[in-house]
Amino acid sequence: MDLLDKAKHFVTDKVADVEKPEASITDVDLKDVGRDGVTYLAKVSVTNPYGVTIPICDIKYSLKSADRVIASGTVPDPGSLKGNDVTLLEVGIKVAHSVLVSLIKDIGADWDIDYFLEVGLVVDLPVLGNFTIPLSQKGEMKLPTFKDLFM
Repeated sequence: MDLLDKAKHFVTDKVADVEKPEASITDVDLKDVGRDGVTYLAKVSVTNPYGVTIPICDIKYSLKSADRVIASGTVPDPGSLKGNDVTLLEVGIKVAHSVLVSLIKDIGADWDIDYFLEVGLVVDLPVLGNFTIPLSQKGEMKLPTFKDLFM
């Protein structure tokens, strides 16, 4: 029994020391204004420390404002991370116009909304299997103006 516990601790310590991909949200900005909503684009920069390409299983996201979720979803099969390189991923987040109207108190005079974005980047690491890289960012997003709607 003692030998089994030592083996478990040894494996756990080795797995904890394994280098893993690192990621950060670099930008969140207005991408498109359509009849059914506004699309924001979150840019995620991911550094792959391995010499081989790593497949990305999916990207999960949740966009919150005024302490409630205003958009969430999954980007299935977004590609892969190049070996020993930095990969820039783009996550499109669609918010319905009706949701934006319900946030009118937060919008106020400055015509922006305070947001909290959570992104879970699920990658398939060799030996370890699926691994989620959790990311989050707080900030302000500008809303489209009438000029944006008609251009």
